[in-house]
Amino acid sequence: MLVELVDEQGRAHGSLSVAAAHTAPGQLHRAFSVLLFDAVGRVLLQRRAAVKTRFPMLWTNTCCGHPEPGQAVVEAAAKRLQEELGVSAELSEVGAFTYQATDPGTGRVEFEYDHVVIGRLDDEVLHPNPDEVADTAWVRPDTLAQDVASEPGRYTPWLSGVLAVIAARG
Repeated sequence: MLVELVDEQGRAHGSLSVAAAHTAPGQLHRAFSVLLFDAVGRVLLQRRAAVKTRFPMLWTNTCCGHPEPGQAVVEAAAKRLQEELGVSAELSEVGAFTYQATDPGTGRVEFEYDHVVIGRLDDEVLHPNPDEVADTAWVRPDTLAQDVASEPGRYTPWLSGVLAVIAARG
């Protein structure tokens, strides 16, 4: 699979394999992070599967991934949501941020222009793909923000950026 390389403003300028983009020092590329809310405002988290090559077994947003070069972010996010959790939701993009982090266990690098995508999920049964997801949990956003600040090692390094984009919306 290819990822879309971007500049600091998110403008596309090429493509590269996922593996090459995540090899140190990393190449800035487009990604997305989905965060689903329920009717009472809780957010759906997933714990990444042990077989993941970057940040396995850490808690993170509902799902994430990379659009193919030229693919619309929301379209890619909807497809990935179905692949990882077996659900669909109406999604919308609410912002973006850039982050860079190295997985201490694998040496793989995340250097991503990350589009934050949100949606609402009501009364749908989750069907987590065990190759992607080890566990799921519904959490209050204020509790989550406190936990990420006090125990960052339990969470993926991009989750704080996702939460910051959400908080900035009000």
